[in-house]
Amino acid sequence: MPKPEIIGSARSSYTRVVRLVCEEKGIDYGLTDTLLGAPELRAIHPFGKMPVLRHGDFELCESKAIATYLDRSFPGPELIPSDPRLGALTEQWVSLVNTVIDPMLVRTYLMAYIAPKTADGTPDRAAIDAMLPAVRAQLAALDRAVAKTGFLVGDRLTLADLNLLPLLAVARIPPEGAQGLAAVTHLAEYFECHSKRPSFVRTVPPPGPPRRASQS
Repeated sequence: MPKPEIIGSARSSYTRVVRLVCEEKGIDYGLTDTLLGAPELRAIHPFGKMPVLRHGDFELCESKAIATYLDRSFPGPELIPSDPRLGALTEQWVSLVNTVIDPMLVRTYLMAYIAPKTADGTPDRAAIDAMLPAVRAQLAALDRAVAKTGFLVGDRLTLADLNLLPLLAVARIPPEGAQGLAAVTHLAEYFECHSKRPSFVRTVPPPGPPRRASQS
């Protein structure tokens, strides 16, 4: 069987999610590094977002769909539990992170630092200050979620965790993000613990701005 080819950027947090799945399951994969909107992406994703997957003659886009395919197609730890309730909770947290938490923490808050709309290109302080209550509320919700077991779902690692960890890594870049994460004890311990996993260490992105706003 040919090995899966992940097409995306090593600095992309959604691409990193898919790579984490491969690393945790022991899948031999290749990474083809490219830019948003590149022809290799548009050939598979209708809007040129990353990552996409090519596995032999099978092509797939959207990180959640790719992660599900890899989890079902290869041996190794089950990252989307087959138990109906645990599986549903995993889907729930992936959805919450992708549709609620990521748009605030990364696409809005972080972008006010790395891609501000200010005339002089400096961080948009007014926008940042306005968002901080929502940022703190989201971090507090995540803190409560991991407080009991150190995982988002049950008492073991799932796709829900792998989908969140790259987001937390980039959310810590601005000073308020780092301070906010440090202030929520359980979530800080959660990130500290899981960021030492070999899969996480092996997928640390190279220096440069994170890419998530135009990814999937």
